[in-house]
Formats: sequence, structure tokens, C-alpha cells
Amino acid sequence: MNELPLDLVRTLLAVVDEGTFEAAAAALHVTPSAISQRVKALEQRTGRVLLMRSKPVRATESGEVVVRFARQMARLERDARAELGLEAELGPARIPIAVNADSLATWFLPALTRVPQQPPVCFELHREDEAHTTALLREGQVMAAVTSSPDPVAGCTVRPLGLARYRAVAAPEFAATHLAGKLHEDLPEAPTVTFDRRDGLQDAFVRSLTKGRSGAGRIRHLVPTSDGFRDAVAFGLGWGMVPEPQAEPLLLSGRLVELAPNRPMDVPLYWQQWKLDSPALSTVADVVATAAAEALLPDRGSGARELPS
Repeated sequence: MNELPLDLVRTLLAVVDEGTFEAAAAALHVTPSAISQRVKALEQRTGRVLLMRSKPVRATESGEVVVRFARQMARLERDARAELGLEAELGPARIPIAVNADSLATWFLPALTRVPQQPPVCFELHREDEAHTTALLREGQVMAAVTSSPDPVAGCTVRPLGLARYRAVAAPEFAATHLAGKLHEDLPEAPTVTFDRRDGLQDAFVRSLTKGRSGAGRIRHLVPTSDGFRDAVAFGLGWGMVPEPQAEPLLLSGRLVELAPNRPMDVPLYWQQWKLDSPALSTVADVVATAAAEALLPDRGSGARELPS
């Protein structure tokens, strides 16, 4: 590949971030024609189409590689300027992270409060299912991700965080109405609460009960917030797999009953991040790993099951 001039790379990043050539031109204080010429010049140098000219503009697979490179160069430049004592000109460091909703609702946000704020750090959190957070890494939208995938994205490192435990629960009245017989026969037909259309945990639990013969029922209520999911189960809309920290208080109060006390589901979580010698990113990674070790179960490789994609 020919040399990638940084001004062209920064222009491509601005177009992707701003969504249009016109918005990128305004952000960089040049004309839209100049933006178009720079992007075309970069595409000629790489021999690849880097952008899909849609609204908003989207990077192609090759474009994602260049976008990721642009963000990494920006991070390295910032760190170098900070080491030269130029922090006052930079403003706070921005750390974009992809994280799943259940981690956000339980242990992840308290972890971020432990990150030192000298020099200041701004977190930009992207909520995504743990089985899909690595897509944001590949696209260059985030520098790090909490994920259920142990397979590193190109240019990233992986470290295990621990196991997130889920319990199959339902409201007592719901269980008495829909699950009064044999669980492995009743559960596949019972109404289910799911987080979104990519949430496969309820299906995985039913398959574990039925030895792969069936998934969750046809009546599925989609509730795309962690607290809302828990409340929907507690109100009796359906049964669901609730994170243990969220389920325990309601189990103790009697608002929920556990359907299979001896069959929790453990989802292994990992921290993936760019391979960068970035002090700010390293600090965040260490804080997250420490908090995860306190909040999650240790992963000893026995019985852990990864969420289906």
C-alpha cells in the first residue's frame, strides 16, 4: 500500500464521524469539494473504495481499516502531546467503549468512577449486546469493548474478565399459571421476555433443558433496557434470564421465583482493546479488570457457556 498522508486519513475520519461531506467540510473549515477531492485521493492511493456515499456516509470494509488507523494515530498523537506537557491545549481524553447493557446496569459504571481524573478522561459508552460489541472495534468506532468473544479483533488484545451469572426467573403468579408442570415441557411454550432480537440467552437456556430439541416460545416480549427487562419479568409478562445481582433482591422479597435453582447460566466476558501504548487506555483497562474480578465469578473453564450470536 502507498503511504497514507495523515491529512487525507483525518479527512476520511471526519466524513465518517460527521456523516456527510458537507458536515465534515464545516468541521475541518474547508469546502465540500476539498473534502471530496481528499477522499478520492485516498481511495486512489489505497486502490479501494473506502466510503459508501449514503446518508449518513458509511465506511466500507476497507474504509473501516483506515478509520481504525486514523483513530489510533489520533490517540498516539494525543498521548505524545500529553507527555510533552501540552495537556492544556488538548482538553480531556476521550475513551469510546462498547459495553453490554447488563454490565452497564450492574458493575461497569461503578468501575469507571475509579478511573483517576488527573488528567481528565471523558467516557463515550456505546451500548451493544456482548456478542456483538467486537463489531464496533472492527469498525473503529471504539477503542475497547466488553465482549463475550475470546477471539481478538485484528489489532486488538484480549484479557478475561470473569463470568456473568444469569438466573432463570419468573413472577410467582406467572410460574403458577404457565409452569405448573414439568419445566422442560412447559418452558418452551411459555411467554418469554427478551432484550432484543439478537438476545439468545433464553433460547440457550431452553435448549439446555430440552437437550437441544427446542428454543424459547413464540410469544416474545422485547424490552431493550436491563432494568426494564428485569421489571417486565417481575410484573409477569414472561420469564427471562436475569443477571444474578439484579435477580437476588427480588428473589429474597418474593417478587421472583427461580425456575431452575441448580442451572444458572454463566457468560464469559472479556476485555478487548487496541494494541496501543496509551496511558489513558491502559489505566481504564486495569480499573475495569480489577472491578470485574470483584463483581464477576472467576472463569476456571468449567461449565462456562458463551452467548450464541
